[in-house]
Amino acid sequence: MPVRQGKVRDIYDFGDKLLFIASDRISAFDWVLPDGIPDKGRVLTQVSRFWFDRLDVTNHVLSLDPTTLPLPDGTNADSLQGRSMVVRKTEVVPIECVVRGYLAGSGWKEYQADRTVCGIALPDGLVQADQLPEPIFTPATKAETGHDENISFEETCSQIGQELASKLRDISIGIYTQASEFARERGIILADTKFEFGLDGDEIVLIDEVLTPDSSRYWPADRYEPGQSPFSYDKQFVRDWLETTDWDKNSPPPDMPDEIAAKTRAKYIEAFELLTDETFPWK
Repeated sequence: MPVRQGKVRDIYDFGDKLLFIASDRISAFDWVLPDGIPDKGRVLTQVSRFWFDRLDVTNHVLSLDPTTLPLPDGTNADSLQGRSMVVRKTEVVPIECVVRGYLAGSGWKEYQADRTVCGIALPDGLVQADQLPEPIFTPATKAETGHDENISFEETCSQIGQELASKLRDISIGIYTQASEFARERGIILADTKFEFGLDGDEIVLIDEVLTPDSSRYWPADRYEPGQSPFSYDKQFVRDWLETTDWDKNSPPPDMPDEIAAKTRAKYIEAFELLTDETFPWK
């Protein structure tokens, strides 16, 4: 059994190294659905691989070849190709480092009520999906299940210290700015994203996944229009389908139709190919 099983990843411990395996599981409304999205784990891993290679930030990746480690009993090596990362173990910082460049999701709901996002005051007159005057850092506590909880920068400082909090804020905004400029050149808007970091001694290390459709809101630029909820490269098809069912969101979700899974898979792959200018190898 894995050391830890999250909503998407299975993590195996090998002392100073970890084996991350990205499954095809998909969650919505805080539930893991009974059906996965074929190759979703490969998309997440390959998007992360692309960004880890591109960003000038220390990261935890040692290899994408799982056979460099003894594989768990009963594991088929071929099934792990494309969805696995061998990484160095770090002391995980217990903060989600969220950066928002556009007004969406819970930020839009809060803005409508208070003209703030995570307590940060914003100008009057913004509409849904508007670009913010500048990217903002809105940290959250890490939750294994359910929603992460937004916290203030001051609370972050009290939890991990002002020096580390300030460094993580600056690194996170720097990565978001670099990535959003690159994505825009590819015809994609990076609305917001979240990063995770670890410590290896005094060194800050970017860990987990990075800038994937699961950890970020990506919008096609040619369909973007402020004032309405943008089309997105993620599990939108799944959420929209669930909203048409009689599921109460308090009991196990229904089985997913093949058509919804296929459309969602295609959207994940489209995001990968647009971002990386590569052909998805497992088509």
